[in-house]
Amino acid sequence: MSAWQLPFVRPASLAGRHFSTVIVGAGINGVGVFRDLSLQRVDCLIVDKGDFGAGASSAPSRMIHGGLRYLENGSFSLVAEATRERNLLLRNAPHLVRPLKTVVPLASFFGGLMSSALKFFGRTPPQRTRGLLAVALGLRLYDLLGRRQRVMPGHRISRVPLADRGLFRAAIRWTATFFDAWISHPEWLILELIADACRDQPRSAAANYCRVMGCAGNILTLRDEITGALVRVTADSVVNATGAWLDRSAAVLGGAGPRVMGTKGSHLVLDHPALRDALDGRMAYFEAVDGRVCIVYPFLDRVLVGSTDIPVEDPDQIVTEPAEVDYLIDVLREVFPNMAFGRGDVVYTYVGVRPLARSEADKPGQISRDHSVVVDPPNATRDIAIVGLVGGKWTTFRSLAEEATDEVLQLLGRSRTASTELLPIGGGAELPADAPAADRFVEKMTAASGMDRTRALTLLGRYGSKALPLAQRLAASGDVPLQHAPDYSAAELSYLCLETGVVHLDDLVIRRTLLAIRGLVTDAALAEIAGVAAEALGWDAIHAHNELCACATALRERHNVRLHPVAAGEAPSFDASLMASSVLGQA
Repeated sequence: MSAWQLPFVRPASLAGRHFSTVIVGAGINGVGVFRDLSLQRVDCLIVDKGDFGAGASSAPSRMIHGGLRYLENGSFSLVAEATRERNLLLRNAPHLVRPLKTVVPLASFFGGLMSSALKFFGRTPPQRTRGLLAVALGLRLYDLLGRRQRVMPGHRISRVPLADRGLFRAAIRWTATFFDAWISHPEWLILELIADACRDQPRSAAANYCRVMGCAGNILTLRDEITGALVRVTADSVVNATGAWLDRSAAVLGGAGPRVMGTKGSHLVLDHPALRDALDGRMAYFEAVDGRVCIVYPFLDRVLVGSTDIPVEDPDQIVTEPAEVDYLIDVLREVFPNMAFGRGDVVYTYVGVRPLARSEADKPGQISRDHSVVVDPPNATRDIAIVGLVGGKWTTFRSLAEEATDEVLQLLGRSRTASTELLPIGGGAELPADAPAADRFVEKMTAASGMDRTRALTLLGRYGSKALPLAQRLAASGDVPLQHAPDYSAAELSYLCLETGVVHLDDLVIRRTLLAIRGLVTDAALAEIAGVAAEALGWDAIHAHNELCACATALRERHNVRLHPVAAGEAPSFDASLMASSVLGQA
């Protein structure tokens, strides 16, 4: 297996196999457990009813943060844990996780002190925007809790700089500045963790579009969601890492519940050069008039805005509602009154369900973002224990996985032999540490592949140190940019299709690349990408056309991408000759 091959399998190849642990749910928390257990040489199977990381793990704010606002709820241990894990991710995955300078606009001096105190003691205060003193106290404590393995400077508070006086509303008198971090491509980090796991334990395996149908004795029945075929595997333990679906999965597995509830967070991606330039690489972190915390920051060549916090019952039936789009646009108008915002600026929306521990809190923002690990012992129908992951947030996935792994090791009668704490992830290993080293690395890439410097830098930003062998592979295949999505080549997309578990076109467009979230998917681009995928994966004309229609529908209806409607079985409204392959033209 090469360093660039993700060892995914289809369910049929699993029939009759035995695994020490089966992990249900291939989001960031489940994959974190998969990575940690495989590092201990435990043979694991991880399965997901959808694509790897396709649930809430692909829909975060893309912030890697300590949770400044959790201090009001007295969640000191959570903030300490999250700031530590933030610092570790900056160290272990520097190709994907980068520092993010954050500015908090402040209009009053004493505002919010009483509200913060009431929240700390579990009361529900009248809403009032926090002022300089409350924020300064919070940031001082935030710096203190994040002092372990500190990799960024502490906070500072100052009068609004002259350059920012036209950015925020006129009432803003001070700004507080501190540092957190952001992740460019969370779905890719999930794939890297899977590849790392299977390198350390070759008997481990990962299967997407594979649903668990039941557990009896020590036998788990799995269904291939593509073919409908049923297979059975045996296991010594099970980990339920299905997030907001935890209680539903527990019912299928014969576990206890209910334990979780969900709130949905919708985000907007804007094409707004004026705002992006004015933010100057910083995130604006502020409270809306209703007290909800909102964020706005430059995301690649776009601006990311988030988020809502709305209780939901069914995590499978969520979309970003028009009212949520309007709400976030109104918040932007409130905070940046000198700029114009409208729905036309929105190029992409996405939404995920936060898996929160069940709570009786009055407002979603008051529900703890902490996590826990629970164990359901064997029962009358099930001979094996189930380890459940309750709650959690993206930033703390490693520490939650460590806790769950220790529980599984205890069940298996085994001991921990290694830690993931200082372990690089994927392309974060041996990444150039400074600008001169990066220049030397890029020169090595260009010499080995014949690529120009711009393309080499692009690959380095996406894949870290793994960019070197990939550049050589792509160059050997003819690394020609796509006509309608020139940030990628047909060779790169073919690699992603063949070696990262792509099953559907939207796996490629939405999760393996950054094309969709950057608003770069047009009718023509989607047709061209579909042609590349069809050729790489051997789809016939009908299959390819159906994939194109399904992906276009998902982008249009779930992500508000402006594409022409295409009904399955009908000819596309765009020219099929745009396909990189002639496959679709044969329909």
